[in-house]
Amino acid sequence: MLLVVPFALIAAVTTVDVLAPPDVHLGPFLVAAPALAASFAGPRMTAFVGAVAVLAQSVVAVARTSLTDLNHTYQIIALVLISVIVTFFAHLRERGESRVARLRTIAHAAQSVVLRPLPHRAGPLHIASVYLAAEEEAQMGGDLYAAARTASGTRLLIGDARGKGLDAISEASLVLGAFRVTARREQELPELVVHLEEGVGSVEEPQGAPGAEPGADGAADGTDEAFVTALVLDIPDREPVVRLVNCGHPPPLLLRQGRVIPLDTAEARPPLGLADVVTADATVATFPFDVGDVLLLYTDGVVEARDDSRAFYPLAERLTAWARDDPPTLLDRLRADLRSYAGGHLGDDAALVAVERLAPGRGGP
Repeated sequence: MLLVVPFALIAAVTTVDVLAPPDVHLGPFLVAAPALAASFAGPRMTAFVGAVAVLAQSVVAVARTSLTDLNHTYQIIALVLISVIVTFFAHLRERGESRVARLRTIAHAAQSVVLRPLPHRAGPLHIASVYLAAEEEAQMGGDLYAAARTASGTRLLIGDARGKGLDAISEASLVLGAFRVTARREQELPELVVHLEEGVGSVEEPQGAPGAEPGADGAADGTDEAFVTALVLDIPDREPVVRLVNCGHPPPLLLRQGRVIPLDTAEARPPLGLADVVTADATVATFPFDVGDVLLLYTDGVVEARDDSRAFYPLAERLTAWARDDPPTLLDRLRADLRSYAGGHLGDDAALVAVERLAPGRGGP
């Protein structure tokens, strides 16, 4: 449909130029046709539009004077040169778009390997998850989640790696790898957190230039190291409770009979990777989690989303309207509402996981 525009422009300029008085020359306007085509069409079509424009300029020259007329000769030469230039830029644009498409394919493949989809059922649990990238072109950032079955229940992890880009993805992949290796072992949550801590500690941070003062490339207090906020949970199959260790992460929200209850822990551990900066033991907090309850896990990209007035997204307040929904419906409504609240653009990546405990006999194997 867009190709109609440059050809219509050529036809209009040619017709008017042929019928115009001798001292009026509209031929220079023909350069707009290949220039417009180069903005959306490929190099071949752009070259074709340029050739049609040159042919139209030649028709105007013959109709008005002759091809050897100096004025028309210069117009034709200029039109040819401009058509060649815009065709070259159309080639560069098409090659760039092809490169971006390949990168998107690679990013999608990397996401499927690093951030695997969560199972819809895990024992007596019904699980739903969603990942919202801040940029439309992005597939994955530093937000992460994972689930693992043990002999007695299900373990869940949600986290947010510091920063953006490849460094954040690298940190997220290390934590996910450590969780998948150790979560299925029969060990207590504090021991699992120690293994995750070691995973983040294996990230090599680039050093500043020789002689640079502390704080030149990061914070002077050492907090420029890699770290990941995380929430590690253990949900037994046969006990109506959830046990969790909070490592500097936003507290989960429990949806029970239309109410939204924050599960704040008395003592939150520092984020993973900051053990050398701030020492603290992993304290396990236990909360009731009975049949029909829904647990919402999220990263700070959700609560830090802003509207036009720069107000933060009121997650707990919004959830009250959907507190009785099942996990997939809840996340669908929450995702749509969050996008709408932020004007379609999030300031940071966001991950959401909803977990419902089902009645006996409804859970998967």
